[in-house]
Formats: sequence, structure tokens, C-alpha cells
Amino acid sequence: MHRTVYRFLQSDAAPGIVLIAVAALAIILANTVLAPAIQAFLGTKLSLSFGSLGLSKPLVLWINDGLMAVFFLLVGLEIKREALEGALSQPSQIAMPVVAAAGGMIVPAAIFAALNWNDATALRGWAIPAATDIAFSIGVLAVLGRRVPLALKLFLTTLAIVDDLGAIVVIAAFYTSDLSGLALGLAGVCIAAMVALNLLGLRRAGPYLLIGIALWVCVLKSGVHATLAGVITAFCLPLRGGGEAHDDRPFIRLEHALQPWVAFFIMPAFAFANAGVSFAGLTPAHLVEPVSLGIAAGLFVGKQIGVFGAAALFIRSGLAAMPAQGTWAKLYGVSLCAGIGFTMSLFIGTLAWDDPAYAAPLRIGVLGGSILSAVLGYLVLRWAPDAPAQRPAAGRVDKDRALP
Repeated sequence: MHRTVYRFLQSDAAPGIVLIAVAALAIILANTVLAPAIQAFLGTKLSLSFGSLGLSKPLVLWINDGLMAVFFLLVGLEIKREALEGALSQPSQIAMPVVAAAGGMIVPAAIFAALNWNDATALRGWAIPAATDIAFSIGVLAVLGRRVPLALKLFLTTLAIVDDLGAIVVIAAFYTSDLSGLALGLAGVCIAAMVALNLLGLRRAGPYLLIGIALWVCVLKSGVHATLAGVITAFCLPLRGGGEAHDDRPFIRLEHALQPWVAFFIMPAFAFANAGVSFAGLTPAHLVEPVSLGIAAGLFVGKQIGVFGAAALFIRSGLAAMPAQGTWAKLYGVSLCAGIGFTMSLFIGTLAWDDPAYAAPLRIGVLGGSILSAVLGYLVLRWAPDAPAQRPAAGRVDKDRALP
């Protein structure tokens, strides 16, 4: 039993499956007599004080502003590692995923904007369908196993990382409130301190994380969304130098330590706090109102058009080759999976609107578009034929078929 659980938790599909289960639980509970108790629990005020300074927020905001800062710390670590040592460090490997990620952000945003153009408040949600949930999307591919070639898995992973980087830029540029000059100045001091530690060659993660906590408080008070403190801290942490083996470096150890907490605690906690939607009084008209329809159509229609269209143009123009063992059908299936927005889409939605009237359309649109993308993406990849096997060159023996 313990071995089975351990193997499940180590699988690539585990985070996505856990997220699905928690989101389903949140939706079920939101439609039971327990819904008021859960809302009261999420609204419970929690306070932290440091002398004369203090923070007091409802539990749901501690999750959205605090725990999600740790999520973005991990995202920042992954982006930096990939940019310096991984797929993002090779122009030949990154070009097509970057172009596809751009298409997968522009087209969904355009679809949402077209459906909500006459409503300035609703239009604040334009970036919601532009997001891709890396845990869900990679989880679908992991469930399919060898049906999806490794090169296409790497394509979607790189695309999702670039997508996360785009989401960080969007949050910083478009979802900020009134700015506090004093708080921003103190945040700058924190960043300068981390940069100085990096230049001095300090490689222990502890001092950076302590300054990162102070940076989080400053950014929270500044009007810029506090989760960006996690990204900035990650970018300041040193990756190279010191001569340690790859897995012994403090940067890598921190990334490995955070991964299970983010996958099995932080993201499920966020899903539980934000995915619950009550179906009481829900009519077919709610499903096609501009906000929910714009989000769902952006994720399901816009993502597949943007990602697949951009990648196809890149391949047809000769600027890139089809990923190894990939086919047009499998590339289309992976493009569909990029439309699974869920966590990131819900998160951007919480930044776009304070009005609770938008909570239900947000959740209906995100869940509808993500579920459609996941189901059709799975079916396409499950039944798409494999690429024809390449014949060995003349005089070459196929070792897998050679007689012993």
C-alpha cells in the first residue's frame, strides 16, 4: 500500500489528479448545506504582528497572496534554471514554444476582448484565458504515457513555462492598485540586498529567503501584487558557482524541496479556496453570458488556434521541424491541452475583479474551458496514430529486432 502511494506521488500525473479531486470537492461542497460554513472559514481573519507592524487578512487572501507567493517562487526558480541550463537556454529549442506561447496568449485574450468590448469592468479579465496550468496540462500527458512523444511533452512544458513568464509580466503591468512610494522604495532596498549577497558569492538560501519575506511584506503594501516577490527572490538566488554537483547546489535543493509542497498543498489549497461555485439558480443563460463565454471560448477555442496555428506556421515556413516522433494530430492534441487554464486562470481572475458578482462567471468559464480542453485533448492524443517508424539506413542493423 505504502509503495503504491509513493509511486503515485512520484508520478507526473499526481499533481493534476490531486488538483482535479480537490476542485471537484470544492464544487460539491459549494452546493451543500456546508457552503456557508466553508465561506465563513475562508473569511476567518488571521493576523500577524511584528511590534507596531501587523497584517490582518481573511484566510482566503493569505492563501492567494501568501501561499501563492511560494508557488511563484518555485515558478521563478524553474524559469531561471531553464533559462540558464535547460530548454530555454538553447535558441533552437525555445523558438517554436515561445512563438506558440505568444499565439496561445494573444488569440484567447482577443476572443475575450471581442465578447466583452462594451463592458470596461468585464474587460479587465482579458488575461484570464491566456494562462496555461502546467500541472493539469502535463498531468494529462503523463496519464497517456508513451502515447505522447517525449519531444511533445518537452514542447508543452517549455510553452507552459514561457506562458508563466508572460503571466508574471501581465500581473506586474496590468494588475496593480494604487502604488505606495515608501513601500516600493523599501522593496528596492530588499532587492538590492539580495543582489549584493549574490555578488558577494553567498550561496546559502536562508539569507535570501529571510530578505524575501521582508520583500513580500513591502510588495504587499506597495500596491503591486505580493506574489511577484516570490519571482524576484527566485531570480536573485544564485544558481551557478561553488563547484557542487548539480543536485547538491542550494538552488536545486530548494527547488526540489518546494515541489511537493506546491504540488500537494499550496495548489490544492488555492483550488479549494477558489474553485467552488454554487449551481443554485444557474440557468443556460449564465453559461453564455459574455464573461463566462469569453473565458471558456478563449481557453478552448483561442488556445488551440493560437498554439497550433503559430506552431504550424513555424514548421511550414521551415523555421522549425516537427518535434521528434510527433504528428500533426498529436501536435493538435497537445495544443488543446494548453487550454487547461485552471489555477493560473482563477488566480488572474481574483486580481481582475473585486466584485463578487464576477466570481461565478469566472469559475464557470475557467472550469468549462479547462474541462473541454482536457477531455478533447486527451481523446485526440489517445486515438491519434503514431508517427511511421523510420526505416534503418542500408547496412545498419536494428538492434531491437536483431536475433540474439
